[in-house]
This record gives sequence, structure tokens and C-alpha cells, in this order.
Amino acid sequence: MTKKLYLPLLMALIVALSSCSSKMGQLSSDYFTVTPQVLEAVGGKVPATINGKFPEKYFNKKAVVEVTPVLKWNGGEAKGQPAVFQGEKVEGNNQAISYKMGGNYTLRTSFDYVPEMAKSELYLEFKATIGNKTITIPSVKVADGVISTSELIGQTLGSANTANGDDAFQRIIKEKHDSDIMFLIQQANIRATELKKATAFNQEAKAVSDAANKKISNVEISAYASPDGGVKLNTKLAENRENNTAKLIGKNLKKSKVDAAVDTKYTAQDWDGFQELVSKSNIQDKELILRVLSMYADPERRETEIKNISSVYKNLAEDILPQLRRSRLTLNYDVIGKSDEEISKLAASDAQQLNIEELLYAATLTNDPAKKADIYTKATQNYPNDYRAYNNLGKLAFQAGNLDKAESYLKKSLSVKDAPEANMNLGLVSLAKGNKAAAESYLSKASGTKELNEALGNLYVAQGQYEKAVNAFGDTKTNSAALAQILAKDYNKAKSTLANVQKPDAYTDYLMAVLGARTNNSSMVVSSLKNAIAKDSSLAKKAASDLEFAKYFTNADFMGILH
Repeated sequence: MTKKLYLPLLMALIVALSSCSSKMGQLSSDYFTVTPQVLEAVGGKVPATINGKFPEKYFNKKAVVEVTPVLKWNGGEAKGQPAVFQGEKVEGNNQAISYKMGGNYTLRTSFDYVPEMAKSELYLEFKATIGNKTITIPSVKVADGVISTSELIGQTLGSANTANGDDAFQRIIKEKHDSDIMFLIQQANIRATELKKATAFNQEAKAVSDAANKKISNVEISAYASPDGGVKLNTKLAENRENNTAKLIGKNLKKSKVDAAVDTKYTAQDWDGFQELVSKSNIQDKELILRVLSMYADPERRETEIKNISSVYKNLAEDILPQLRRSRLTLNYDVIGKSDEEISKLAASDAQQLNIEELLYAATLTNDPAKKADIYTKATQNYPNDYRAYNNLGKLAFQAGNLDKAESYLKKSLSVKDAPEANMNLGLVSLAKGNKAAAESYLSKASGTKELNEALGNLYVAQGQYEKAVNAFGDTKTNSAALAQILAKDYNKAKSTLANVQKPDAYTDYLMAVLGARTNNSSMVVSSLKNAIAKDSSLAKKAASDLEFAKYFTNADFMGILH
């Protein structure tokens, strides 16, 4: 009797469960939308927002369903963060879905980008259970592939402008030699002791005149009188001191056969010199004297007020004023450095004959990277405590694509001096190696380098901050700047930038092809891609799977240049 009662109940339960499982079957892709419609790499990630729907009378009241986004490609897959939903009769904290009404949901996911994702498909996988029973719900394809244009920063970065450790070489260096001829109070005659100074000055002028690498510009004579005494008296006194000094110096130069222009002037009352000497002195009431100078412009009033400070005037008369009774002699001349030819020859044959500035300058006289590297290596050997040559070797290695070698040189440069140039270049190296955090850290210490904004533009592209990158690049005409503009959808500016890249390469043309695809210019796509592949044949394979060109995959002209 008991068996007869249980059997119908058991059969009814089986039918009910069977009915539930059949209702939770295949879901149509029409129930899902993905933003963006074609996935795109941004800042090294592939983000996606999936809006899904469980239809009416689909979700079993006792079911729990885990939904996982999975990006699949040939030979691999990446899983996103799953979301869990539950039926109305399930106790739990997950989003409940009505059996009668169904329900909408949103999944936000992100995958770490890898190049293989260019040919990939996004699926939703379902894991459903009712009690202890697993229900099979087939996976649903919801999106195709990944546009990876932002990842071109890895290739365009190689042509970024790096920071150079510049030389301070000057072929003509301005030099001068000074001497003072001193006079007694209210006198303009040159005493015997001062004649010796004039003779020594003349000998210096003669030595400069005879030197092969020096050339006299002129001789300046500036005669002065101290501020004490009337303006009329001091004017005549200063003028006489000028004349007497000029006659003596002119006579000496002529005798020594030194050809030099002599320029003369005089200052009747040397208040500027007076103020300077007082400021540097420890004289009593110094501040009071300086206040008088600032309060009164009239020379007679100044003199009167200062004399009224009787406690210090004696010190002024003994220590300050005598130093102002003088003629200042200045020999101005140029030191002329080695010619470019001499510097280049010595850099190759006997680098020890060159100072560090000349050696660094020598590297600018050649466009051959190997010769530059040789000169910088000699600079590190002869001047190991100068950071610039190490930095410049790192710069050359980066430009050659040898990131490990570049990093080694640049870190050596930083060990000598924590200079902004090496920090900036290490930022580029770190970015090229995919370490955005290290790049940001190095670039934060590169303030003052003229290339910093461009370097930051590259970093912002790698971080997916395209508008910020465009602003950082400004009017820079590089592949990276154009890439930022394309990603920010400023296509007119990108076209202008690419047309004005100083040294266009294969990626300049490839970006122009991408730009053509985005602006529906098929002739630009075909011609630009043809040029790109001619310069770098590997770009044919890239273009064949690049979803930027998806609508051209059936275009005969397009496909023709890929083979």
C-alpha cells in the first residue's frame, strides 16, 4: 500500500524536475549585448560590459546559475569574474531572478591583454544547479575579437625622442683680466707702486695677444672718485685719473706692439661702489648708512647726512673711501677652442687630449651610432664621474632596441648623479618593458627635460588615458602622438601629424592605414598598408588579423597586398 502511494509521487517529482531542466536550456545570443560591440584593448586590459537577460518563465525558482565571461582564442582562454544569480525560492544574497518575469543583469569584466586575443571570441559560460543536480546550459558567443591598436605604443615608443646629456662646449669663451690702479685722496698722478700694476697688466695683455688661441676684444679703463668732496671737484679728479691712466696704458700697449682698442669712461662720485663696500663690511652703524643712501638721491645731501654720523665717519674715511679712488683696468678677450676637424680627429686618435665638453661635443659631429658609442665610451673611461656619457650610451642602446643594455647604462648614469635625463630615459625603457608603474616613477623625477611631455604622452597612451596623452604630446609630430590622436578619435589632427613625422617608418604607414579604415577611405587603407608592408613584411600577418580592417577582409585589393 505504501509503495503504491509513493510511486505516483515519485513520478510526479521526476516530471517536475525534467520540466524545470528543459526550460533552462540554450539561451539565444539575442538576449545579450556587449559594449563595445568589438572588444578593444585599453591600457593593457580588454574591458567589456555585458548586458544580459533571462527571459520570462525560464529561471527555475530553485536554481542557482553562475555566469562567467570567457575570452577564447586558438590555444588559450581567459576567464573574467563570474556573477551568480538565484531563483525566487533560493535562500542567498545573489541577485534573484523572477520565474514569471525573467530579469536583466549587467556584467562588467576585464581581461589582461595578450596578442593572441586579436583573433578571439567572447563567450558566456553557465553553471546551473537545482539542489544537488547540475543543469547543462550551453555557452553563448556574445562578441568577436579584440582591436589592439592601443598596443601599437610598444612599437611606436622606439622612435620617441630621448633625453640627451648635452655638452657645454663653447668654441669661443669670453674671459677677462682685471687690475686696479689706486690713487691718493684728491690726486690723479700715478705713483711708482701703481706703475708696477700697470706693467703687470700690460704683460698679461701681451701674453694674450701672442697666444694662438686667444684674441683681445678691447681694454676698458673706468676711473672713479670717492663720494667725499664736492661734485665739481670729483668730476675733474675722476676725469684726470681717466686721462692719466689711458695715456700710460696706451703707451705700454704700443711699446709691446699689442693691437687693442682702449675704451675709457669716468664716474665722478662712486656711490654704487660705496654702497657695495659698506654692505660687505662689518662697520658700525652699517644699516644706518645704507638707509641714508636709500632715502636721499642728492649726492650732497647724502654726504652731509653720512658725515653727521660722526661715530663711523672716521672708519669710512680710513677703510671704505680709499678703495674707491681708482682706475679699474679690464682686459676683455676670447679664448678660441679647437675646430670641429681637430676635435673629431682627436676623438678618434687621442681622446685624452680633449676635455669632457669637447668629447661630448665630438659625438654630435657624426651621425653614425657606432662612432657616437665609441666616443661616449671613451668619455666614460676618461671622465668616469660625469653622468652624461653613460646616459647617452643608454640613449643609443634604447634607440637600437636593446632595452637591457640601455637600462644598465642608464642606471650607471643615475649612480653617478640622479639627473633628470637618465630618469626620463629609464621611464621610456620601463614603459617599453611593460612596467608602467616603474615608468611613472622614473618620469616623476625627470622634471626639466624638454622631452618630458612627450614621454608622458607615451605613458598616458599605455595607461589608456587618450585625451590626456593628446594634450601632453601637444604639437609633437611622432607616431606615438598620432596613435594617441587616433585613439582619441581626433582623426584630422592624426592625419596631419602622420604627414609631418620627421623620419617616417613602417608604423607611420600602418597608422595611416588604420586612419583610412576608421574614416572609410579605402584607397588610403590599401596604399598606406602597401607602403608599410614594403618596409616591414611582418605587418602583412598583423593586418590579416587586425579587426581595424575587418570590413576589408573581403576586399580583393586589400587581400592582394597581404600575400
